Amino acid sequence: MDLHSEHRSPERGIFCNRTLNLMAIKAIGFDMDYTLIHYRTDEWERRAYEHIQKKLLADGWPVANLIFDPKAMVRGLILDLERGNILKCNRFGYAKRAAHGTRMLGYEETRLTYSRTVVDLAEPRFEFLNTLFSISEAAIYAQLVDLLDSGQLPTGLGYAALYQKVRRCLDEAHMEGELKAEIVGNPEKYVELDPDLPTALLDMVDAGKRLLLITNSEWEYTQPMMAYAFDRFLPPGLTWRDLFEVTILSARKPAFFSSRMPLFELVEDSALYRPTVSGLKPKGIFLGGDASHVERYLKLSGEEILYVGDHVFVDVHMSKNVLRWRTALVLHELEAELVAIDAFSHQRRQLESLMGRKEDMEVVLNRTKVMISRLQHGRPQVSNEPIEVLQTRASELKSKIRLLDTEIGPLAKANDELGNERWGPLMRAGNDKSHLARQVERYADIYMGRVSNFMALTPYAYVRSPRGSLPHDS
Repeated sequence: MDLHSEHRSPERGIFCNRTLNLMAIKAIGFDMDYTLIHYRTDEWERRAYEHIQKKLLADGWPVANLIFDPKAMVRGLILDLERGNILKCNRFGYAKRAAHGTRMLGYEETRLTYSRTVVDLAEPRFEFLNTLFSISEAAIYAQLVDLLDSGQLPTGLGYAALYQKVRRCLDEAHMEGELKAEIVGNPEKYVELDPDLPTALLDMVDAGKRLLLITNSEWEYTQPMMAYAFDRFLPPGLTWRDLFEVTILSARKPAFFSSRMPLFELVEDSALYRPTVSGLKPKGIFLGGDASHVERYLKLSGEEILYVGDHVFVDVHMSKNVLRWRTALVLHELEAELVAIDAFSHQRRQLESLMGRKEDMEVVLNRTKVMISRLQHGRPQVSNEPIEVLQTRASELKSKIRLLDTEIGPLAKANDELGNERWGPLMRAGNDKSHLARQVERYADIYMGRVSNFMALTPYAYVRSPRGSLPHDS
């Protein structure tokens, strides 16, 4: 359900899976990275990629000539760590597209490899790309698979161990702080500013919503990045801290939603934290803790709290499954895809018309083939037409269908490449919903391209999901 204002373009909509009454929401928690702050993915992920590459080079791996391709991977793909493959699956877990390393597999090779495999994300064999932060590590992993297959990497490595090596390199880059220091030092290069965002949050505060920032980032990164993205757009005298009743740093999500952890308070004007037994307090800056601290402080729970984040598992899956909070997922890359879909609307109508004609012809052809079969086997049938007439009709229909296919083919190919030439639309796998769409549908009550889309919706809206469609509805 698209809830964008008539004055806004389609990509600025909010889309609803489960009806949500914003009037009943008393508190809204926000993640920071790729939620409140949007990064220029090509730039951010390129630097993350280069940090992984640097660490691999230090270990003597032959990766100096590897180049980051920002379009090689998309959120929602699945790494098969047993085979070194990357998969685009439908909602049932069946592989619809696949690559081995950087080489895309053809239809028949994909079918033969995965015809008996249903992808289950609970298996350690599969790694789901939950967030845009996954793009860099998946891109270099695919290239390393190629190197491993060609015998250029240390012996004894398997595809799973290869991924763990990439994961460790990226984790070390984050822990050492070098990557984030670069972002803080040059935010203009990496951050996409959104002037509407502070207004959207101010509207929520004015409507009585209690806002919280709950991020895995630390204070030394959160403070300068939030100040850069927010303060310039706020009324004089206000800073980003005035928007949030409580700020929780280094939250260690997803454990934040499911475990009990100690809470520390930032000592004002210092980089020191002290343990606190009194819990959260207004305008405080805290480290750690867990969701039980939030619910006790707010005196709210469950469906009175909305959490907004970008990570399918860490943010919306966990807060929904464990706490039954209401959830909103930010899919920033959806914006460009919706623009492409809108621009393709005329061709899609052509494609649907051609497919309708083809399906009608197929119905007639199939009935004709049955009548031919009945005559050949001496069984009675309703038509008195001789078999030669039926065979001629069948031949003509086949020719017309082949001719239609020459028109359908290019349109269908272009439709399947919307959003990404290799992997297609984010939320679709062929004509079916993608595995990502299934996760979003199950765990995100609403989803959107950016948080500022709430501005058009207003904090008072009753967001209704569309009537669920079934194959027999049509």
